[in-house]
Amino acid sequence: MNLLDNLTWLGHSSFRIAGKKIIYIDPFQVKAGIPADLILITHDHYDHFDRNSITNIRKNDTIIVAPASVCRQISGDTRPVRPGAQMDFDSVTIKAVPAYNIGKKFHPRENQFVGYIIHADNIIYYHAGDTDLIPEMQDIRADVALLPIGGTYTTDAIEAAQATKIILPQVAVPMHWGTVSGSRADAEKFAQLANCQVVILNKGK
Repeated sequence: MNLLDNLTWLGHSSFRIAGKKIIYIDPFQVKAGIPADLILITHDHYDHFDRNSITNIRKNDTIIVAPASVCRQISGDTRPVRPGAQMDFDSVTIKAVPAYNIGKKFHPRENQFVGYIIHADNIIYYHAGDTDLIPEMQDIRADVALLPIGGTYTTDAIEAAQATKIILPQVAVPMHWGTVSGSRADAEKFAQLANCQVVILNKGK
C-alpha cells in the first residue's frame, strides 16, 4: 500500500485518514465528509478548532481528542490531552507531542498545544501542529510527516526541511499553506530542500 493511500488533505492543516477508523485532524472549513470516528485538535486557534467543521463531520459516538482548552468548549465524548499523553482506540494509537514557538508569541510552550503521532493501519503519521523546529523532534520517528511550511506562525519551508533531516520520514506532506499563511511556492521550496520524498497534495473533499 502507498503510504498516502488513506490520507486526504482538506486544506490548511486539515487532514483525513480513512483506514479502519476515520480520523480527522484539525478540520477547518470542512462542509461535509465521511463521518468521523476520531477528531484530533491540536490547539484552540480558529483555523484549527473550527466548531462548524466538527459539527459537519461528527456522529453520535465520535471521540474528540484535544487540549483541555478545546475540550472545555465542546460537549460530547472529549478526551483532554497534554504533551506526552497516549491513548489507544482499538487499532489506532494516538500520542500527543509538544508543539510550540521559539522566539514567537503565537504558540507559547506553556499553553501545552500539541501535535500528534498516529499509529493507524501499520503506518505512523506525525502531524506537527503549529510548531517551530523544536528539540523534541529528535524523539519523533514517522513514516509520514505532515509539516507546516507557511512561516510567520510556524516553521517556514527551510525549517520544515530541516525537520525532515531529524524525523527521517519516508514521505513528507507540507501543510499550513494556501490560507492563513504560506503559498504553493513555499510548498515547492520545501520539496526541493527536504531530506525525503515530498508530496504536495491537492485539496480533497
